[in-house]
Amino acid sequence: MGINPIMMSAGELESGNAGEPAKLIRQRYREAAEIIRKGNMCVLFINDLDAGAGRMGGTTQYTVNNQMVNATLMNIADNPTNVQLPGMYNKQENARVPIIVTGNDFSTLYAPLIRDGRMEKFYWAPTREDRIGVCKGIFRTDSVPDEHVVRLVDAFPGQSIDFFGALRARVYDDEVRKWIEKTGIEQVGEKLLNSIEGPPKFEQPKMTIDKLLEYGYLLVQEQENVKRVQLADKYLKEAALGDANADAINTGNF
Repeated sequence: MGINPIMMSAGELESGNAGEPAKLIRQRYREAAEIIRKGNMCVLFINDLDAGAGRMGGTTQYTVNNQMVNATLMNIADNPTNVQLPGMYNKQENARVPIIVTGNDFSTLYAPLIRDGRMEKFYWAPTREDRIGVCKGIFRTDSVPDEHVVRLVDAFPGQSIDFFGALRARVYDDEVRKWIEKTGIEQVGEKLLNSIEGPPKFEQPKMTIDKLLEYGYLLVQEQENVKRVQLADKYLKEAALGDANADAINTGNF
């Protein structure tokens, strides 16, 4: 669309200095407004807002910066043409800048920030055709036939789009591991840093449907293992047996 976005990540929404992230948002917003004033389209794009400003369970510390980031975004949504910085209180209006944020769970954010009127929310639930189209783009440079992409998507209907990107990355990771085994761990540094031969070169790996399906089933097993571990931890933490023995543990008679 010819838009030049100013990017921010959730990692910039916390700082050892109180108020710094909120000030950074205002500063980036005004920079985007200046780009728009000069005749170029621009947006402020914040990746994974919920990871930086949301609350991930009872163990997440809610800091002053979390509070001020939410408050700043609310204020900008309410007054998009009057965003001021400390020491800059002129009445000149700035251009209105669209703010686009991504996240996995917006229910972790401050409720007044996400309500209708301040934030327009879009939940992306891709259809089978959408998933096939995105996966064709993922494997476009790897010469994977379209019918194999369709078969791969149908083989893992409940997986996210990231899953198929992980499959592709796993194939390349294996090529790197083979190179390390062939070179030897002791020589890896010499081959990578200031090597006369230059950086190592790899042939593009062949991605067959059988190999991709094999990696896919391995990833599914890894996911199941993570779920089992989480369920085991939850069971041991909340099991009635633990509460029943609490008195005996406290008195030293357990």
